[in-house]
Amino acid sequence: MDYFQSHTLKHPLKCKKRLTQDQVRLLETSFTFNNKLDPDRKSQLAQQLDVPPRQVAVWYQNKRARWKSQTLEEEYKSLKHRLEIVLKENERLEREVERLKQDMTLVCNIPSFSKSCDEVGSSSLKFHGQNHHHLDKEIYACFNIGGEGGEFERIEGHNFFDPSISL
Repeated sequence: MDYFQSHTLKHPLKCKKRLTQDQVRLLETSFTFNNKLDPDRKSQLAQQLDVPPRQVAVWYQNKRARWKSQTLEEEYKSLKHRLEIVLKENERLEREVERLKQDMTLVCNIPSFSKSCDEVGSSSLKFHGQNHHHLDKEIYACFNIGGEGGEFERIEGHNFFDPSISL
């Protein structure tokens, strides 16, 4: 007796047939309904497919491993895409913060705070091209940076820190 014959006699399950497309289709359908294989279902599928139950079990085990890898890969791609979106939004917000800081620097560096509010508003209105109401809010924000009660709290009778005043 040669090696091949003695080896196949000792391990008859090692000589398994390759599954046909119809058999794989049936296993795939079964897998979509339940990716775990109970003993009764394994025996039933083995009889239907005319293959050893162990071959059905191994097919299920391999399919679960491929399915898990595929699921993880899809999840990774989805998370990577979401990260890219968040990073772009973060960059946009950082640029917006820088722009606002520059705008605030311009407003806070308006010369001659000793002028009346109307004069400050009208002189910077020409420079900034903003409406008076918007400028008042920026000046209020600038004065408020130092905290309440600062030296700019009142300018010629106007209390910029009074919450009842709508700017």
